[in-house]
Order: sequence, then structure tokens, then C-alpha cells
Amino acid sequence: MTLTFPNPSRSFDQAHNVVRFTGYDGVFQVPFVVEAAALTASDGKALLEAECLTAFDASRDLILDVARKAYSNKRRSSYTLTAADF
Repeated sequence: MTLTFPNPSRSFDQAHNVVRFTGYDGVFQVPFVVEAAALTASDGKALLEAECLTAFDASRDLILDVARKAYSNKRRSSYTLTAADF
């Protein structure tokens, strides 16, 4: 099967400073997070939820492509995307 993202929902996890989203490989749920630092240039400042979610939405296609690539390289139970992945 291929990794798909039929559910456009995403959420900000302030405790970990990441945006969470989910992909699916058939019926199997594949959790992803993308670090806030990978979404915006923050100069070391804490990012606000709205900034992170807006940045995620603006780059959604690129983020999903990077997620597909990460998934195809190695199957894991969850994935963390960092600035180095982009």
C-alpha cells in the first residue's frame, strides 16, 4: 500500500513544540510530528500555536512529500520530521 493523508487535521503539541499529523497505509495509522523549528525561522524563540499551524498549512504539500519519503526509507511506529529532512 501507499502512504496517504486523507484526514487534513493537524494539532500543535506545545509540550514538545511539534505539529502532529497522521498518515495511513491501508488501515494502519502512521503518526508523524514535524518540529516547530522546521516550520519557521524562530531565532530561538518559542513559537506560538497559530504560527506553527499556519506554517504547516502553507507548506502542507512539501511536508507530506517529506513524510512519504521518510516512510518509504524505513518503517517505524512513528516519525519525527526535523529541519534536516527538508
